[in-house]
Amino acid sequence: MKKVIYQLFSMLGLLAATASCGSFLEDYSQDVDYIRSWKDLDELLIGDCYLSAQGTDGFYYQPNYAQFLHLIADEVEENNCAYNGSSADFDHHPAEFGYYTWQQRVGINETYTGFATENTTWTKIYKCINIANNVLFSIDKVPQNKDAEIEGAAKVTGEAHFLRAYYYFFLVNLYGKPYNPSTASTDLGVPLKTNAEVIDIKYTRNTVQETYDLILSDLQAAEEAFGKVKAEKKSIYRADLTAVYLLLSRVHLYMQNWQKAAEYAQKVISRHSRLVDLNTNTDKFMLKSNAENIFSMGGDDLPVMFKYMYQGLRVSKSQYDIYTNNDLRRSQWLWKSGIFQGLTMREVTRTYNPLPEKTEPRYYWYAYSEGLRGYIPEVSSIFWMRSAEAYLNLAEAEAYQGNEDAARSALNKLRAARIKKDAAELNITSNGSQLIKDIRLERRKELMLQGHRWFDLRRYRVCSVEPEKISITHDYTIYAERGRAEVKETHRFVLTENDASWTLPIPNEVLEYNTDMQNNGNQWREYTVVPTSE
Repeated sequence: MKKVIYQLFSMLGLLAATASCGSFLEDYSQDVDYIRSWKDLDELLIGDCYLSAQGTDGFYYQPNYAQFLHLIADEVEENNCAYNGSSADFDHHPAEFGYYTWQQRVGINETYTGFATENTTWTKIYKCINIANNVLFSIDKVPQNKDAEIEGAAKVTGEAHFLRAYYYFFLVNLYGKPYNPSTASTDLGVPLKTNAEVIDIKYTRNTVQETYDLILSDLQAAEEAFGKVKAEKKSIYRADLTAVYLLLSRVHLYMQNWQKAAEYAQKVISRHSRLVDLNTNTDKFMLKSNAENIFSMGGDDLPVMFKYMYQGLRVSKSQYDIYTNNDLRRSQWLWKSGIFQGLTMREVTRTYNPLPEKTEPRYYWYAYSEGLRGYIPEVSSIFWMRSAEAYLNLAEAEAYQGNEDAARSALNKLRAARIKKDAAELNITSNGSQLIKDIRLERRKELMLQGHRWFDLRRYRVCSVEPEKISITHDYTIYAERGRAEVKETHRFVLTENDASWTLPIPNEVLEYNTDMQNNGNQWREYTVVPTSE
């Protein structure tokens, strides 16, 4: 049956293989006579509308759909530390360059001599949106007479609306301006398409307000549909009503609808309040067995990104330093050796060529290279929803409304599961502006490298309460030769407070096809040369 469905809903399948094509929203009509029941559409959701939740080849490769979210904020920095050891530790991967340095065209290479494909994420996400469109178009045409058929159709409907909302939310926060209530009706968002018919047109961009209106409409439809589903969800890889509530809380927080954001966060907590207490639980955190899990999909690209050999990235010093000695997230989630800080190492053993000591930075590479062979990622580093976010959303929304007792209560419930029990700083007692700063800092600590930081920095810029603008500095080292540790030059790039590149440029392939589509005004970037003594 799945083979028939794949043929039936080919839609944008060829687009992934033809990156130069810009007609990203084109799709093909289908003969609904081949759809016999809601189960057929459920198969389609699993096979094509959800980004893959697990790898298949037993080894990590970067999933292209979202890797840059970890590069453009202030959570990671390039590894330009010259450790003693094999020169292979310094094999440089220039594919990160355009994102990491906020270039006008993110596909440009470090020598400014060519461009990589820029629309991989854009195309993959729009393909998923089109599949959701076709599922929603077809769901009314399947039998819904028996209770099982009604409930099954409701489940498919809820998931399709949820996924379409999630994908548009993701896209608009990459390629559109952050939601500002006073300008959202004119700020450019992303192109919207919700129908399943073939439309031979070139697309322009809808506004940010129109995009968020669709997101809310989809989530409200998902909430209504899931309200008809009685069966208990069996997998974190499938959306349900709790996931809808959490995304609604997040969306309203971004839209500065504080009361609604708090209301939906409370609904999440009433259904799924569990937090993993790091005082008593030292198991690895990014597992499908994590009691905080609400929803996840996609591959985990973090281990590959932090391997010395292929990506040369590390957790930024500014990120590492925000954790105190009593914060168990630092000791359980991160690892530091000298001036290097990275993710917690995975254990690895082998019978040939003894490993370096764990105190040596080079052990980190071996742990992530050999330690990941045969490993299948269980949760995503981007599309991952946990109960902890609900507490953070609640705290922030209540603080903005002046409900400081409620804000501190939500925040301290989370901290009780993260900070040593006898620590003097266990409970936050601040108020006013400092309380908001504490909540934002806690969000940075808790949601590290989970795709939130860049979006949060953008929305803080336009927040009506305690607006916050920062600049970010990234140093990018160019080596004399790939595979050798000899540094040629280090260039420093600064994303200033009011830079246009707080919004990503529209992929060039999309603009080449959709000739009337407006870009975001990103500029070519200047750099300064960092003295080798720094």
